Amino acid sequence: MRILICDDDPLMVEQLHNYIQFYFEHHHIKCPEIVSFSCGEDLLADNGEKDLVFLDIEMPGVNGIYVGNELKKQNKNILIFVVTSYAEYLDDAMRFHVFRYLSKPLDLSRFFRNMKDALVYFNAITVKIPIETKQMTYIFPASQIIAVEAQGRKVIVHTTSQNFVSVQNMNYWAELLPKNCFFQTHRSFIVNFKHVTDFDHTTVHLTDQQLTAYLTRRKYSAFKNAYFLYLESTR
Repeated sequence: MRILICDDDPLMVEQLHNYIQFYFEHHHIKCPEIVSFSCGEDLLADNGEKDLVFLDIEMPGVNGIYVGNELKKQNKNILIFVVTSYAEYLDDAMRFHVFRYLSKPLDLSRFFRNMKDALVYFNAITVKIPIETKQMTYIFPASQIIAVEAQGRKVIVHTTSQNFVSVQNMNYWAELLPKNCFFQTHRSFIVNFKHVTDFDHTTVHLTDQQLTAYLTRRKYSAFKNAYFLYLESTR
């Protein structure tokens, strides 16, 4: 993981840097690389990985709204924290799916809660999942798995590139896949919230309705609540 800070206020940069380090030390986790920038142009020119960004809005040169939109074009999975004193920018920030909106001055407890949410989500979309078939084992990011489907005695893993016949059963997949991103809608289906396009009381459509999963009626409310929670965590 690589964490970036972009703010023209050196005191805010220092505070964010200290808060990030404190969070990882507090949880006894090795702190990832933290890189700071004082303007959006320098941030956009950086060629390194951009996983989590703390982004000011009002800066010299291009503003944070422009930078945020460009970052999302480069990497739709990037997690952006908008850090500003100006609440009027919230609507513009939400258009590029900002992960969280943090007001200045920063509150440490709120910062910790949002960092936890960000890391849970980051780990869920970057974790690698082994798909073992009779021929070989393939490794995919969890985000690229659309659904797991039981077809008679076969278990099919649908991914964004192709489908695989797994040697593992549905119970194995139900235990393996991250619970905050996947939901078992029916004994024959486990779906990835990321790829849900719409649903009703009996079916869930995935990947622009190219795949349809059954939804057990008694699981409808639990699925809906879990899906809305997932959407909230990615905003």
